[in-house]
Amino acid sequence: MKFTLSWLKDHLDTEASLAEITETLTRIGLEVEGLDDPGAKLAAFTIAHVISAEQHPNADRLRVCMVDTGTGEPVQVVCGAPNARTGMKSVFSPPGTFIPGKGITLGVGTIRGVESRGMLCSAAELELSEDHDGIIDLPADAPLGARYVDWAQLSDPVIEINLTPNRPDCTSIHGIARDLAAAGLGKLKTDVVPQVKGTFPNPHKVELAFAKGEEKYCPAFALRLVRGVKNGPSPEWMQRRLKAIGLRPINALVDITNYVTFDRGRPLHVFDAKKVAGTLVVRRSKAGETVLGLDGRVYGFTGHETVIADDNGVESIAGVMGGEHSGCDEGTTDVLIESALWDPMDIARTGRNLGIVTDARYRFERGVDPNFTLSGVELATKLVMDLCGGEPSEVTLEGAIPDTGFIINFPLSETRRLTGLDVTDREQKRILEALGFDVSGNGPMVKVSPPSWRPDIHGKADLTEEVMRIAGVDRVPSTPLDRGGTVPKPVLTLIQKRTRMAKRTLAGRGMVEAVTWSFISKVQAELFGGGQPALALANPIASDLSDMRPTLLVGLAAAAQRNSDRGYGDVALFEVGQVFKGDRPEDQFMAATGLRRGLAKPTGTGRHWQGTAAADVYDIKADAMAVLAAVGAPMAGIQVVQGGPAWFHPGRSGTFQMGPQTVFGSFGELHPRVLEALDVKGPVLAFEILLDKLPPPKVRPTRTKPQLVLSPFQPVERDFAFLVDRTVKAGDLVKAAQGVDKQLITGVQVFDVYEGKGIDEAKKSVGIAVTLQPKDKTLTDAEIDAVAAKIVAEVTKKTGGTLRA
Repeated sequence: MKFTLSWLKDHLDTEASLAEITETLTRIGLEVEGLDDPGAKLAAFTIAHVISAEQHPNADRLRVCMVDTGTGEPVQVVCGAPNARTGMKSVFSPPGTFIPGKGITLGVGTIRGVESRGMLCSAAELELSEDHDGIIDLPADAPLGARYVDWAQLSDPVIEINLTPNRPDCTSIHGIARDLAAAGLGKLKTDVVPQVKGTFPNPHKVELAFAKGEEKYCPAFALRLVRGVKNGPSPEWMQRRLKAIGLRPINALVDITNYVTFDRGRPLHVFDAKKVAGTLVVRRSKAGETVLGLDGRVYGFTGHETVIADDNGVESIAGVMGGEHSGCDEGTTDVLIESALWDPMDIARTGRNLGIVTDARYRFERGVDPNFTLSGVELATKLVMDLCGGEPSEVTLEGAIPDTGFIINFPLSETRRLTGLDVTDREQKRILEALGFDVSGNGPMVKVSPPSWRPDIHGKADLTEEVMRIAGVDRVPSTPLDRGGTVPKPVLTLIQKRTRMAKRTLAGRGMVEAVTWSFISKVQAELFGGGQPALALANPIASDLSDMRPTLLVGLAAAAQRNSDRGYGDVALFEVGQVFKGDRPEDQFMAATGLRRGLAKPTGTGRHWQGTAAADVYDIKADAMAVLAAVGAPMAGIQVVQGGPAWFHPGRSGTFQMGPQTVFGSFGELHPRVLEALDVKGPVLAFEILLDKLPPPKVRPTRTKPQLVLSPFQPVERDFAFLVDRTVKAGDLVKAAQGVDKQLITGVQVFDVYEGKGIDEAKKSVGIAVTLQPKDKTLTDAEIDAVAAKIVAEVTKKTGGTLRA
């Protein structure tokens, strides 16, 4: 929302400085996003008189001008403008002036052997227009030596504020002035709009043609005819204000509607009455209908929009944009002024469907003041008659202005209870009344009726917020929280802790964190088990971001390829984020996903003189196991099963599970078919673990860590080599050995797997190292041999393996 300082002062009687106004706006919740002060930028530019303009002795296209600046002796200026001539008045900048259009600071220079002590400026050099063909040519009565910005009335600062969606009242300059007045920065000028008496009945009829239950789309529609107008350019003061806030002046009738839109937050529309055929019908659109908008584009309707039509067809997109056919131009003599109420949700939906963003839509979808519907017509009529003349008809009103009044029982103590702000009852009432609220009652409980322009006020908390923002958030006392006498409980949930530990672990293993889109294309989603209709976005921001992601692998693979395209093929990336398996809350999981490509191994990335090897499946498995250990997964119960989801290579992948019903992750090399579909060059190694599916750690009776017990006795290690079928997993041997004596056996590791010469083709040799750690005495040879015999017997029983000779 943009406005100028002078425009604001049309509604606010204040002596406050620009700095005080901008500071107060931000303090009361109307955050100032930008401030453009031409008076400061162009302060050094003055009006000067060209005494003489002679041909440059050494250049055909240059003139040597003697310029009277009104402050002393004439100065010599070398000028290349074709319109520089003796006797003219123009804009002069002395040495040391910053030229905004060129981005330079002017100095004393010598041009083709002639000294130049200043510059005569074009409009482009002052950033006033694109005209750079000549210097600014001012009329003869322009005051010599005066500041150009003052004479041209350009020293009017433009303020831009960032509005939150719940403040439709401040889409008007009058509403902003009301807030500033309530904050004590001046007095709000009267907001009474004088009525213009109609001299004849309005001959144009209006019909609200809605089916039962659809009346909400247009509760009220006001229309007035003004005949005998003379359209043309709007006055300079209006054009100047519209240009300052970024609008292009068109003609007086159109400019009036734009002016009222910003001045009072009331969008209007004007029809050329002679181009309207028959009754104006407000109705729902029909599928297949079209209209040529005022922006020159043709818009097609789906049957879910509200339009204004006549016998010629659709003339206007209700509340969004008018049609070109019935628009006002220089030949308009009779004008219909429309002021209507539209349903905010319907206007927002229409704007999205048609892809139109206008100042009218911006206000209607937030909600305009229903009680200003007729006043908007009266204000526009007065401006039309003042600027274009004409004779007004009576106002036609179809429908009825809805009654938005209601009462809130507001205990004044609520402000202190909710905010801690100590504001007297008298001040609270003053603030609410200054904002337009009707306050009645003298006790601790008052009755408050919100004004019609505040549809965001619903209850006591909203009133408290109004008091707090006007009184000042800086007045809320700083009160430390009571920590109490006990140790505070942990504030992080289990999944939050696991998320942080997973990130820290993967970063520690040399991976770089990536943050990718939560949306992917439908084709990509289907590659990874997604693509269900329930996960398709209703309004995607792009065609290739149409579905919620079922995995983080798509984004990471694309990021790896982008790095490769730029010469960084060896990458190790990870992401911890949400994935979506369905549209229910329980179908949303937090996943920890890592990816390695090329020479990005945990020990380092790239080539090295000690040896070079590409990352393999075991590297990515180690990454996944490190995450599982860090987040507190029960490592002893985790099973690694060969094979994984369809997007992994079937012979180079595995699945993490705790029984067939509890599958929580997978790892491996991405399938070449998937890489080809993603347009990613492989091989690419990856893993994904669903942190939510891991069982929670067992609850200990105390949070105190158990006592550290270190055995004083020497551990004993024994190696075993078993002949087993090739189909037997090495992990099964490890589990069988560990199960013999869990107190005495503290470690079992596979140190060798051999297949080949000397062994049956259907067999393989698996070597395991078993560590025995006694706790209370040194083990004898007989005790060690007894444990070894149990290990051999258990492995034979569980796997069918025999001790290799």
